[in-house]
Amino acid sequence: MADVRVARLNRLSLTNFRNYASLDLDLAAQLVAFVGANGTGKTNILEAVSYLTAGRGLRRANLADITCKQVQEGGWSVASKVDQDGLDVSIGTGLKQNEAGRRVRIDGVDQRTSDSLLDYVRILWLIPAMDGLFTGPGSDRRRFLDRLTLSLNPAHGRQVSSFEKALRQRNRLLEQGGSASYLTAVEQQVAELGTSVALSRRETVSLLQGTLSEQAELGLPFPIAGLELTGDFEAETEGLSASDQEDHFRKLLEDGRPRDRAAGRTLTGPHLSDLHVRHTAKDMPASQSSTGEQKALLIGLILAHADLSASVSGLTPILLLDEVAAHLDPNRREALFARLDALGCQVFMTGTDESLFESLPIPSQIFAIEDGKARLLSV
Repeated sequence: MADVRVARLNRLSLTNFRNYASLDLDLAAQLVAFVGANGTGKTNILEAVSYLTAGRGLRRANLADITCKQVQEGGWSVASKVDQDGLDVSIGTGLKQNEAGRRVRIDGVDQRTSDSLLDYVRILWLIPAMDGLFTGPGSDRRRFLDRLTLSLNPAHGRQVSSFEKALRQRNRLLEQGGSASYLTAVEQQVAELGTSVALSRRETVSLLQGTLSEQAELGLPFPIAGLELTGDFEAETEGLSASDQEDHFRKLLEDGRPRDRAAGRTLTGPHLSDLHVRHTAKDMPASQSSTGEQKALLIGLILAHADLSASVSGLTPILLLDEVAAHLDPNRREALFARLDALGCQVFMTGTDESLFESLPIPSQIFAIEDGKARLLSV
């Protein structure tokens, strides 16, 4: 990938994070695996890495709950050295005692928001909690799509947050009988922000579908997904320019005030959109595919998006794959590892047994996790 910066963590330090009072890892490989029994803290390491970018981490946990139970106070921190094609940058984040939000530092300088980390690290993940993505509520798929979009458009997370805040404000005004002029002003905000969110999501779906089509030519043993952003808002605004979409949304909001007031919520808009996924080879919804096929579809999506993220952002993402190898036969595991190696992304994986990673390309690193410590098994 020409003109793409390679971002890798070459050191990771955890303090008072989950079951780790202190953990320091020297990372010298593109592909890194953590092995050990269930409950030893393998996923906790991946969660720590997930806080080195914008957002709420892969578990979306209450920040105060992350502090090591052995300490119970004082907060927690995650720090890393990031190598971008030979340029080292120190990044870190954490929670100080009696503070509500996490702090972020880059080369020792405090940052206003975690969005600043996106200049140095883009992180994608696939965890067991996502196994029901295709059969669960639409809110889960919207959140998944927004995470994919964030790695392509760093402003997207802030837009979604502002859109949701404006929606809540409109709902309160409807409930409390706010004036028409005040509602009009708030609905203008909702329409502007909602249209921006919808356009960013549509672009991500379009770009990702193109990358999935290219991935089909690689002959990987993972089914190719067909993607479509669906919902009443998408159907009503399809083919409209951005300004026309915004005008249409604003009119829908104005006309829908009596209905929305009675319902206690806004009943139209991109906050109700859904990501429809199909198993293209079988021409069937992913939700009707077998559990194994759904897992394979997800893996294919993440692989395609890692490729897309690198080409659009100019920065290779870091992938977090929790317990991904356990659900694959040896041939698919070998194909997955080979594809990850070819993508050039740094990847952190977990598994209960070292044998799951015997087909990792050389050089890779495997750490055994036990009693809050990491022991290097092989390189």
